[in-house]
Amino acid sequence: MTQAFTDFEIQKERVDFMPTREAGLDRLERFVTRTGNYYARTRNFDFGNDRRSNVSALSPWLRHRLITEEEVLTRVLASHNAADSDKFIQEVFWRSYFKGWLEQRPSVWISYQRDLVSAIESLERDTAENARYRDAIDGKTGIDCFDHWARELVATGYLHNHARMWMASIWVFTLRLPWQLGADFFMRHLLDGDPASNTLSWRWVAGLHTRGKTYLARPDNIAKYTEGRFQPKGLAKTAEALVEAIDHPRVAIREPERKTFENSILLLTEDDLSGAELMPSAPVAAIGLLANHGRSPGPLSKMTQSFSHGAMEDALLPFGSKPETGNDWGELLLNAAELSGVRVITTAYCPTGPSRARLDRAVPKLQSAGVTLQRIMRPYDRLTWPHAKAGFFGLKKKIPSILQNLNLPHDSGGIS
Repeated sequence: MTQAFTDFEIQKERVDFMPTREAGLDRLERFVTRTGNYYARTRNFDFGNDRRSNVSALSPWLRHRLITEEEVLTRVLASHNAADSDKFIQEVFWRSYFKGWLEQRPSVWISYQRDLVSAIESLERDTAENARYRDAIDGKTGIDCFDHWARELVATGYLHNHARMWMASIWVFTLRLPWQLGADFFMRHLLDGDPASNTLSWRWVAGLHTRGKTYLARPDNIAKYTEGRFQPKGLAKTAEALVEAIDHPRVAIREPERKTFENSILLLTEDDLSGAELMPSAPVAAIGLLANHGRSPGPLSKMTQSFSHGAMEDALLPFGSKPETGNDWGELLLNAAELSGVRVITTAYCPTGPSRARLDRAVPKLQSAGVTLQRIMRPYDRLTWPHAKAGFFGLKKKIPSILQNLNLPHDSGGIS
């Protein structure tokens, strides 16, 4: 049975994903009053692209940190107490959980990239699988909800979180397609495509993240949470967990040593476009390097590329710089150091993903040229990531103490 909501409760509301900090803050301000009971009651419903009043849709801005998790929490807790906004606060921390978990198991990202290349090569040999894959990404499977969401993703660059879970489940257990191809489809089209959140969410659905625990998309659940818009037929009735032959040992998070340099260049990456606030002093110059092409072996959508480029342009505007692209970050950073006459480059700590890989490869070249790279970890990440050792509960129970350490209201209430 579906739960009926009045038009007054669920307003017609499209989200305009402008790639600027101002737009992100404006969306936060518009949604903040809804982060209490309203969000808790309605958040699981996908009412369609023109009725997004029940979800924040802040993820594209948060993914690039045009606005930060701490800013969102600060604003929400100025409007609600922690108990009333419990569900929304937990969603903010889920993003932190995924980042911290992948940071402690970077081999998962490396394995995903390797297996994705193999899956793409397999499509060239397996015509039946290739046909199923093409139907899936073109929205031509005959499964009404799946086809709608596939087309919505390509057209808008965004999907409701529940729709993402349903799609991933249908992809893996009904269409019997490699999960890596589905994760890649999302990464190429989502404005908020994030190595940690996307990869680990797909693995969770498939039974790889929490081993043996899968997510099965059920017709009655889809009908309920789309208010009857979809009545899918032919879905898998069981979801047997996938298995993998390798383990991913946990490694310790090592916060880089921080020093204070009076003269430094600011490096912005698409993982943290608010990095200027971490600088110990005003930077001599700024450089922004894009690595969004490293998300996938295939081409990103024009919409996704445009958002990343526009977001970095917005962040670089105060410094009079423009975004740059290229795989050899070492050369690009050395050129910037030479032009500015400075031997220190400071950046916000990059989590596991394309930007991190390019930065790590640049370090030897910088060191050999006598240029120091200083990576600064945000206090928020330092407080949250280490608790993402296993399941989300380990971090969840620490939320009150984390809020306290951030000097935010932290009455435990419903957070336990």
